[in-house]
Amino acid sequence: MDYTKALTPGIQAVPESSIKEFFDIINEMPEAISLGLGEPDFVTPEHIRKVGAASLLEGHTKYTQNPGLPELREDIAAYLRDRFSLEYDPADEVLVTVGGSEAIDLAIRCLVGAGDEIIVPTPTFVCYGPLATVCGGAVKEITAREENGFRITAEQVRAALTPRTKLLVLPYPSNPTGAILERTDLEAIAEALKDTNVIVLCDEIYGELTYGQDHVSFASVPGMRERTLVVGGFSKAFAMTGWRMGYLCGPRELVSHASALHGYGIMSAPTVTQHAAIEAMEHGMADIAQMREEYNVRRRLLAQGLRDMGLRCSEPRGAFYCFPYIGDFGLSDMEFCHRLLQEEQVAIIPGSAFGVGGAGYARVCYAADREKIEEALRRMKRFLVRLREQKE
Repeated sequence: MDYTKALTPGIQAVPESSIKEFFDIINEMPEAISLGLGEPDFVTPEHIRKVGAASLLEGHTKYTQNPGLPELREDIAAYLRDRFSLEYDPADEVLVTVGGSEAIDLAIRCLVGAGDEIIVPTPTFVCYGPLATVCGGAVKEITAREENGFRITAEQVRAALTPRTKLLVLPYPSNPTGAILERTDLEAIAEALKDTNVIVLCDEIYGELTYGQDHVSFASVPGMRERTLVVGGFSKAFAMTGWRMGYLCGPRELVSHASALHGYGIMSAPTVTQHAAIEAMEHGMADIAQMREEYNVRRRLLAQGLRDMGLRCSEPRGAFYCFPYIGDFGLSDMEFCHRLLQEEQVAIIPGSAFGVGGAGYARVCYAADREKIEEALRRMKRFLVRLREQKE
Protein backbone atom coordinates (compact mmCIF):
# COMPACT_ATOMS: atom_id res chain seq x y z
CA MET A 1 0.00 0.00 0.00
CA ASP A 2 1.22 3.50 -0.84
CA TYR A 3 0.78 5.35 2.45
CA THR A 4 1.96 8.63 0.93
CA LYS A 5 -1.39 8.74 -0.84
CA ALA A 6 -3.19 8.35 2.48
CA LEU A 7 -1.24 10.96 4.44
CA THR A 8 -1.94 14.66 3.96
CA PRO A 9 0.75 16.82 2.34
CA GLY A 10 0.93 18.85 5.54
CA ILE A 11 1.72 15.90 7.78
CA GLN A 12 4.27 14.54 5.31
CA ALA A 13 6.06 17.90 5.45
CA VAL A 14 6.57 17.64 9.23
CA PRO A 15 10.00 16.21 10.13
CA GLU A 16 10.70 14.27 13.29
CA SER A 17 12.13 16.49 15.99
CA SER A 18 15.90 16.31 16.22
CA ILE A 19 15.47 16.73 19.98
CA LYS A 20 13.66 13.38 20.02
CA GLU A 21 16.46 11.81 17.99
CA PHE A 22 18.96 13.06 20.56
CA PHE A 23 16.97 11.75 23.51
CA ASP A 24 16.74 8.33 21.86
CA ILE A 25 20.53 8.21 22.16
CA ILE A 26 20.54 9.55 25.73
CA ASN A 27 18.05 6.90 26.85
CA GLU A 28 20.56 4.23 25.88
CA MET A 29 23.19 5.80 28.17
CA PRO A 30 21.85 5.56 31.74
CA GLU A 31 25.15 6.76 33.23
CA ALA A 32 25.08 10.04 31.32
CA ILE A 33 24.47 13.34 33.09
CA SER A 34 21.59 14.96 31.27
CA LEU A 35 21.36 18.73 31.13
CA GLY A 36 19.15 18.33 28.11
CA LEU A 37 15.59 17.61 29.17
CA GLY A 38 13.47 20.74 29.62
CA GLU A 39 11.69 19.52 32.73
CA PRO A 40 11.90 20.46 36.42
CA ASP A 41 13.91 18.00 38.48
CA PHE A 42 11.63 18.67 41.45
CA VAL A 43 8.67 16.41 42.13
CA THR A 44 5.25 18.01 42.31
CA PRO A 45 4.79 19.52 45.80
CA GLU A 46 3.33 17.02 48.24
CA HIS A 47 0.15 18.93 49.05
CA ILE A 48 -0.73 19.05 45.34
CA ARG A 49 -0.07 15.32 44.93
CA LYS A 50 -2.25 14.57 47.96
CA VAL A 51 -5.18 16.51 46.53
CA GLY A 52 -4.81 14.67 43.23
CA ALA A 53 -4.76 11.32 45.01
CA ALA A 54 -7.75 12.29 47.14
CA SER A 55 -9.67 13.26 44.02
CA LEU A 56 -9.30 9.71 42.72
CA LEU A 57 -10.12 8.09 46.05
CA GLU A 58 -13.23 10.25 46.40
CA GLY A 59 -14.45 9.00 43.03
CA HIS A 60 -14.01 12.12 40.90
CA THR A 61 -13.53 10.05 37.77
CA LYS A 62 -16.10 11.47 35.36
CA TYR A 63 -15.90 14.19 32.72
CA THR A 64 -15.98 17.83 33.71
CA GLN A 65 -17.48 20.62 31.66
CA ASN A 66 -15.68 20.91 28.31
CA PRO A 67 -13.83 24.14 29.21
CA GLY A 68 -12.86 22.86 32.65
CA LEU A 69 -14.07 23.02 36.24
CA PRO A 70 -15.60 26.45 36.99
CA GLU A 71 -13.53 26.79 40.18
CA LEU A 72 -10.30 26.20 38.27
CA ARG A 73 -11.22 28.69 35.56
CA GLU A 74 -12.02 31.25 38.24
CA ASP A 75 -8.67 30.58 39.92
CA ILE A 76 -6.79 30.97 36.63
CA ALA A 77 -8.58 34.25 35.88
CA ALA A 78 -7.81 35.57 39.38
CA TYR A 79 -4.17 34.52 39.10
CA LEU A 80 -3.70 36.27 35.75
CA ARG A 81 -5.40 39.39 37.09
CA ASP A 82 -3.35 39.55 40.29
CA ARG A 83 -0.02 38.45 38.82
CA PHE A 84 0.04 39.95 35.33
CA SER A 85 -2.79 42.55 35.27
CA LEU A 86 -4.83 40.56 32.75
CA GLU A 87 -8.64 40.51 32.85
CA TYR A 88 -10.49 37.45 31.54
CA ASP A 89 -14.04 36.25 32.16
CA PRO A 90 -13.74 32.69 33.53
CA ALA A 91 -17.09 31.80 31.99
CA ASP A 92 -16.00 32.01 28.37
CA GLU A 93 -12.48 33.46 28.08
CA VAL A 94 -10.56 30.77 29.98
CA LEU A 95 -10.16 27.27 28.54
CA VAL A 96 -8.50 24.47 30.54
CA THR A 97 -6.38 22.29 28.25
CA VAL A 98 -4.27 19.15 28.33
CA GLY A 99 -1.02 20.98 28.91
CA GLY A 100 0.11 24.19 27.28
CA SER A 101 0.86 22.14 24.17
CA GLU A 102 -2.83 21.51 23.49
CA ALA A 103 -3.54 25.20 23.95
CA ILE A 104 -0.91 26.05 21.32
CA ASP A 105 -2.27 23.41 18.96
CA LEU A 106 -5.84 24.69 19.33
CA ALA A 107 -4.82 28.29 18.75
CA ILE A 108 -2.89 27.50 15.59
CA ARG A 109 -5.59 25.21 14.18
CA CYS A 110 -8.22 27.88 14.78
CA LEU A 111 -6.24 30.67 13.16
CA VAL A 112 -3.96 29.26 10.45
CA GLY A 113 -5.17 27.91 7.12
CA ALA A 114 -3.79 27.21 3.67
CA GLY A 115 -1.60 30.06 2.48
CA ASP A 116 -1.58 31.94 5.78
CA GLU A 117 1.74 33.06 7.22
CA ILE A 118 2.90 32.66 10.80
CA ILE A 119 5.86 34.62 12.16
CA VAL A 120 8.02 32.66 14.60
CA PRO A 121 11.28 33.69 16.29
CA THR A 122 14.30 31.45 15.86
CA PRO A 123 15.70 29.81 17.91
CA THR A 124 12.56 28.72 19.71
CA PHE A 125 10.66 25.72 21.00
CA VAL A 126 10.02 23.26 18.23
CA CYS A 127 6.24 22.94 17.98
CA TYR A 128 4.93 26.13 16.38
CA GLY A 129 6.23 25.68 12.85
CA PRO A 130 5.18 22.04 12.41
CA LEU A 131 1.68 22.72 13.74
CA ALA A 132 1.27 25.57 11.26
CA THR A 133 2.65 23.41 8.44
CA VAL A 134 0.05 20.70 9.13
CA CYS A 135 -2.63 23.38 8.71
CA GLY A 136 -1.18 24.44 5.36
CA GLY A 137 0.42 27.59 6.71
CA ALA A 138 3.79 29.05 5.77
CA VAL A 139 6.33 29.73 8.51
CA LYS A 140 8.38 32.92 8.37
CA GLU A 141 11.26 32.89 10.86
CA ILE A 142 12.89 35.99 12.33
CA THR A 143 16.23 35.51 14.04
CA ALA A 144 16.59 36.51 17.68
CA ARG A 145 20.25 37.53 17.82
CA GLU A 146 22.67 37.10 20.68
CA GLU A 147 23.87 40.71 20.45
CA ASN A 148 20.31 41.80 21.28
CA GLY A 149 19.95 39.35 24.16
CA PHE A 150 18.09 36.90 21.88
CA ARG A 151 15.14 39.33 21.79
CA ILE A 152 13.31 39.93 18.54
CA THR A 153 12.68 43.56 17.62
CA ALA A 154 9.72 45.54 16.36
CA GLU A 155 11.71 46.34 13.22
CA GLN A 156 12.09 42.62 12.48
CA VAL A 157 8.39 42.03 13.03
CA ARG A 158 7.46 44.95 10.80
CA ALA A 159 9.75 43.71 8.03
CA ALA A 160 8.22 40.22 8.19
CA LEU A 161 4.61 41.38 7.91
CA THR A 162 2.74 40.76 4.66
CA PRO A 163 -0.97 40.81 3.75
CA ARG A 164 -0.93 37.04 4.37
CA THR A 165 0.39 37.27 7.94
CA LYS A 166 -2.14 35.72 10.32
CA LEU A 167 -0.22 35.01 13.51
CA LEU A 168 2.84 36.19 15.44
CA VAL A 169 4.22 33.86 18.10
CA LEU A 170 5.87 35.46 21.14
CA PRO A 171 7.38 32.58 23.16
CA TYR A 172 8.90 34.48 26.07
CA PRO A 173 10.51 33.75 28.49
CA SER A 174 12.35 31.77 25.85
CA ASN A 175 13.11 28.12 25.50
CA PRO A 176 16.00 27.65 24.58
CA THR A 177 17.73 31.01 25.13
CA GLY A 178 16.42 32.17 28.51
CA ALA A 179 15.62 35.58 26.99
CA ILE A 180 12.74 37.77 28.12
CA LEU A 181 10.99 40.69 26.45
CA GLU A 182 10.74 43.91 28.43
CA ARG A 183 7.74 46.23 28.35
CA THR A 184 9.49 48.62 25.97
CA ASP A 185 10.07 45.72 23.54
CA LEU A 186 6.41 44.74 23.73
CA GLU A 187 5.17 48.30 23.27
CA ALA A 188 7.29 48.68 20.14
CA ILE A 189 5.94 45.40 18.72
CA ALA A 190 2.41 46.55 19.55
CA GLU A 191 3.02 49.72 17.56
CA ALA A 192 4.17 47.63 14.59
CA LEU A 193 0.94 45.61 14.70
CA LYS A 194 -1.61 48.32 15.44
CA ASP A 195 -2.92 48.72 11.87
CA THR A 196 -3.03 44.99 11.12
CA ASN A 197 -5.37 42.09 11.86
CA VAL A 198 -2.52 39.90 13.10
CA ILE A 199 -3.24 37.80 16.19
CA VAL A 200 -0.45 37.28 18.73
CA LEU A 201 0.03 33.91 20.42
CA CYS A 202 1.94 34.38 23.68
CA ASP A 203 3.43 31.17 25.03
CA GLU A 204 4.01 32.17 28.66
CA ILE A 205 4.61 28.73 30.15
CA TYR A 206 7.78 30.06 31.82
CA GLY A 207 6.14 33.28 33.01
CA GLU A 208 6.82 32.51 36.68
CA LEU A 209 10.48 31.69 36.07
CA THR A 210 12.21 35.04 35.63
CA TYR A 211 15.17 36.39 37.56
CA GLY A 212 15.62 40.01 38.52
CA GLN A 213 12.34 41.30 37.11
CA ASP A 214 8.80 40.03 36.62
CA HIS A 215 7.44 38.74 33.35
CA VAL A 216 5.32 41.23 31.38
CA SER A 217 2.53 39.82 29.23
CA PHE A 218 1.96 41.27 25.76
CA ALA A 219 -1.78 41.18 26.49
CA SER A 220 -1.24 43.80 29.22
CA VAL A 221 0.00 46.38 26.69
CA PRO A 222 -2.82 48.89 26.02
CA GLY A 223 -4.90 47.86 23.03
CA MET A 224 -3.32 44.41 22.68
CA ARG A 225 -5.71 42.27 24.73
CA GLU A 226 -8.16 42.09 21.81
CA ARG A 227 -5.55 40.53 19.51
CA THR A 228 -3.74 38.26 21.99
CA LEU A 229 -4.13 34.63 23.03
CA VAL A 230 -2.22 33.72 26.19
CA VAL A 231 -0.98 30.18 26.79
CA GLY A 232 0.01 29.16 30.31
CA GLY A 233 0.22 26.04 32.39
CA PHE A 234 1.38 24.19 35.45
CA SER A 235 4.23 22.06 34.09
CA LYS A 236 7.21 24.34 34.64
CA ALA A 237 6.23 26.57 37.56
CA PHE A 238 4.63 23.86 39.70
CA ALA A 239 6.77 20.91 38.50
CA MET A 240 3.68 19.19 37.09
CA THR A 241 4.86 18.08 33.64
CA GLY A 242 3.31 14.62 33.84
CA TRP A 243 -0.07 15.93 34.98
CA ARG A 244 -0.64 17.65 31.59
CA MET A 245 -2.49 20.78 32.64
CA GLY A 246 -2.56 24.10 30.81
CA TYR A 247 -4.87 26.88 29.71
CA LEU A 248 -5.70 29.21 26.85
CA CYS A 249 -7.06 32.70 27.55
CA GLY A 250 -8.17 35.47 25.24
CA PRO A 251 -11.15 37.25 23.70
CA ARG A 252 -14.29 35.11 23.82
CA GLU A 253 -14.63 35.54 20.05
CA LEU A 254 -11.48 33.41 19.68
CA VAL A 255 -11.57 31.19 22.77
CA SER A 256 -15.10 29.99 21.99
CA HIS A 257 -13.87 28.35 18.78
CA ALA A 258 -10.88 26.78 20.52
CA SER A 259 -13.25 25.48 23.20
CA ALA A 260 -15.49 23.89 20.58
CA LEU A 261 -12.53 22.17 18.94
CA HIS A 262 -11.26 21.06 22.36
CA GLY A 263 -14.67 19.54 23.11
CA TYR A 264 -14.65 17.48 19.92
CA GLY A 265 -11.07 16.31 20.28
CA ILE A 266 -10.51 15.94 24.02
CA MET A 267 -13.92 16.33 25.72
CA SER A 268 -12.31 17.73 28.87
CA ALA A 269 -8.95 17.83 30.61
CA PRO A 270 -8.43 15.03 33.19
CA THR A 271 -10.60 15.58 36.25
CA VAL A 272 -7.99 14.49 38.79
CA THR A 273 -5.46 16.88 37.27
CA GLN A 274 -7.91 19.76 37.44
CA HIS A 275 -8.44 19.20 41.16
CA ALA A 276 -4.67 19.14 41.69
CA ALA A 277 -4.38 22.35 39.66
CA ILE A 278 -6.91 24.08 41.92
CA GLU A 279 -4.74 23.21 44.90
CA ALA A 280 -1.68 24.53 43.07
CA MET A 281 -3.39 27.82 42.25
CA GLU A 282 -4.82 28.35 45.71
CA HIS A 283 -1.93 27.15 47.89
CA GLY A 284 1.14 26.69 45.67
CA MET A 285 2.67 30.14 45.21
CA ALA A 286 5.21 29.57 47.99
CA ASP A 287 6.33 26.40 46.19
CA ILE A 288 7.01 28.41 43.04
CA ALA A 289 9.07 30.93 45.00
CA GLN A 290 11.20 28.19 46.58
CA MET A 291 11.87 26.45 43.26
CA ARG A 292 12.58 29.75 41.51
CA GLU A 293 15.13 30.67 44.19
CA GLU A 294 16.94 27.36 43.70
CA TYR A 295 16.85 27.72 39.91
CA ASN A 296 18.41 31.15 40.30
CA VAL A 297 21.34 29.71 42.26
CA ARG A 298 21.84 27.05 39.59
CA ARG A 299 21.50 29.63 36.82
CA ARG A 300 24.40 31.63 38.19
CA LEU A 301 26.44 28.48 38.80
CA LEU A 302 25.99 27.16 35.27
CA ALA A 303 26.34 30.45 33.39
CA GLN A 304 29.54 31.36 35.24
CA GLY A 305 30.91 27.84 34.84
CA LEU A 306 30.39 27.99 31.08
CA ARG A 307 32.09 31.39 30.88
CA ASP A 308 34.99 30.22 33.04
CA MET A 309 35.80 27.52 30.49
CA GLY A 310 35.92 30.14 27.74
CA LEU A 311 32.47 29.84 26.22
CA ARG A 312 30.43 32.90 25.33
CA CYS A 313 27.17 32.76 27.26
CA SER A 314 24.49 35.45 27.23
CA GLU A 315 22.87 36.10 30.61
CA PRO A 316 19.71 33.94 30.85
CA ARG A 317 16.91 35.98 32.42
CA GLY A 318 14.07 33.48 32.34
CA ALA A 319 13.08 29.79 32.04
CA PHE A 320 15.85 27.35 33.11
CA TYR A 321 18.32 27.28 30.22
CA CYS A 322 21.70 28.68 29.26
CA PHE A 323 22.48 29.00 25.55
CA PRO A 324 26.26 29.17 25.09
CA TYR A 325 28.03 29.62 21.76
CA ILE A 326 30.01 26.49 20.84
CA GLY A 327 30.93 27.32 17.25
CA ASP A 328 34.65 28.01 17.70
CA PHE A 329 35.87 24.41 17.58
CA GLY A 330 35.47 23.45 13.93
CA LEU A 331 32.42 21.33 14.71
CA SER A 332 28.75 21.84 14.01
CA ASP A 333 26.58 22.14 17.11
CA MET A 334 25.21 18.67 16.38
CA GLU A 335 28.72 17.17 16.12
CA PHE A 336 29.82 18.97 19.29
CA CYS A 337 26.89 17.64 21.32
CA HIS A 338 27.22 14.10 19.96
CA ARG A 339 30.92 14.00 20.81
CA LEU A 340 30.37 15.46 24.27
CA LEU A 341 27.79 12.76 24.95
CA GLN A 342 29.93 9.92 23.61
CA GLU A 343 33.24 11.04 25.13
CA GLU A 344 32.16 12.54 28.46
CA GLN A 345 28.60 11.26 28.93
CA VAL A 346 27.13 14.75 29.25
CA ALA A 347 23.91 15.44 27.36
CA ILE A 348 23.08 18.92 26.08
CA ILE A 349 20.91 19.82 23.09
CA PRO A 350 22.25 21.21 19.79
CA GLY A 351 20.98 24.72 19.19
CA SER A 352 20.03 23.95 15.60
CA ALA A 353 17.30 21.66 16.97
CA PHE A 354 15.48 24.92 17.78
CA GLY A 355 15.73 26.40 14.31
CA VAL A 356 18.32 27.98 12.06
CA GLY A 357 18.89 30.78 14.56
CA GLY A 358 20.28 28.25 17.03
CA ALA A 359 23.07 26.92 14.81
CA GLY A 360 26.41 27.09 16.60
CA TYR A 361 24.84 27.15 20.06
CA ALA A 362 23.67 24.55 22.58
CA ARG A 363 20.88 24.47 25.13
CA VAL A 364 22.10 23.56 28.60
CA CYS A 365 19.39 23.08 31.21
CA TYR A 366 19.91 23.93 34.88
CA ALA A 367 16.83 22.04 36.09
CA ALA A 368 19.24 19.58 37.70
CA ASP A 369 20.78 19.50 41.16
CA ARG A 370 23.94 21.48 41.80
CA GLU A 371 26.10 18.37 42.18
CA LYS A 372 25.16 17.20 38.68
CA ILE A 373 25.74 20.65 37.23
CA GLU A 374 29.18 20.88 38.83
CA GLU A 375 30.19 17.42 37.58
CA ALA A 376 28.85 18.18 34.10
CA LEU A 377 30.91 21.38 34.05
CA ARG A 378 34.05 19.45 35.01
CA ARG A 379 33.47 16.97 32.18
CA MET A 380 32.70 19.72 29.67
CA LYS A 381 35.87 21.59 30.62
CA ARG A 382 37.89 18.40 30.07
CA PHE A 383 36.23 17.96 26.69
CA LEU A 384 37.00 21.55 25.64
CA VAL A 385 40.65 21.17 26.65
CA ARG A 386 40.92 18.21 24.25
CA LEU A 387 39.14 20.08 21.46
CA ARG A 388 41.49 23.05 21.80
CA GLU A 389 44.54 20.77 21.80
CA GLN A 390 43.28 19.01 18.68
CA LYS A 391 42.67 22.36 16.99
CA GLU A 392 46.27 23.41 17.65
